[in-house]
Amino acid sequence: MGPTPSVAAVRHAVRLALRDLPAGSTVLAACSGGADSLALAAALAFESPRADRSLRAGAVTIDHGLQSGSAQRAEAVARLLGEFGLDPVECVAVEVRAAGGPEAAAREARYAALDSVAVRTGAVAVLLGHTLDDQAETVLLGLARGSGLRSLAGMAAVAGVDGRYRRPLLGLTRATTSAACADLALPVWDDPHNGDPAFARARVRATVLPLLEAELGPGVAAALARTAQLARADADALDEWAVLAYAELAAGWDGGASERELDVADLATMPPAVRARVLRLAALDAGTAAGALAAVHIAAVDALVIDWSGQGPVNLPGGVAASRRYGRLHFTPANGRSSD
Repeated sequence: MGPTPSVAAVRHAVRLALRDLPAGSTVLAACSGGADSLALAAALAFESPRADRSLRAGAVTIDHGLQSGSAQRAEAVARLLGEFGLDPVECVAVEVRAAGGPEAAAREARYAALDSVAVRTGAVAVLLGHTLDDQAETVLLGLARGSGLRSLAGMAAVAGVDGRYRRPLLGLTRATTSAACADLALPVWDDPHNGDPAFARARVRATVLPLLEAELGPGVAAALARTAQLARADADALDEWAVLAYAELAAGWDGGASERELDVADLATMPPAVRARVLRLAALDAGTAAGALAAVHIAAVDALVIDWSGQGPVNLPGGVAASRRYGRLHFTPANGRSSD
């Protein structure tokens, strides 16, 4: 008797995610013990020995230390992953710092640990269990932040250094992964944080998306996921355009020069979406940290181009200053301030 439709769907998605990996590669499944990642890990264990390239499949589970008994829970998940036949299986405890909010801090600690395990084990890919529902939630959260097209693009199917992170299940619903676990009689753990209204994503999951489905009809989550796919394609194209435009503007720079400068007339002819990206690239090149650079900073620099009235320099994170002088837009690092 063959697998149930839900089990087959998860296995097929994982099979597609593995098909371009070199023979003998090590692949890890990140697994919390929830239905999504558990279905993912079980599918990886099933598919890896059947792959033409004879892949080595392992797993990693992260103990965030945020709940009583979390260490025991992580160890139980690790034992289960070992029973799947996955090897190596690593259980890693992390420290979640308070900076940036609990969700962001936990995510930062988790990915740092996953990166470390991937390097230590030589894994070329780490599979993540994010589903279509997770993607829809991410789009809604991005929309609420009002942080632009890239935020609406949601999570990429392939991301990270050298495409390390892969999300095979972005086209499958949470109902599918839950059904797969039930069909395989897997002991699913429901993280209490997923239902805690203190977290924005939990509120979107429990209240916002169900309300949208009730008021607008079924299919809202799928529509939001399609929106993410379209937005990502557009954002990628604009990013590529901006990189090429920035390279052309910077073609005559001295590689050792500390200050970056761009021609205002050239910038003014660009579409606003491309110009904003070029200004961001220039700010980053001058030393501003990507995580600290916000849309309000780029808007202030953009005003030096299209709304010039003699205003002074715009101070950017990291001590970088953007100023306009004699038809040129200058980006001066903290250690290279001009005396003009």
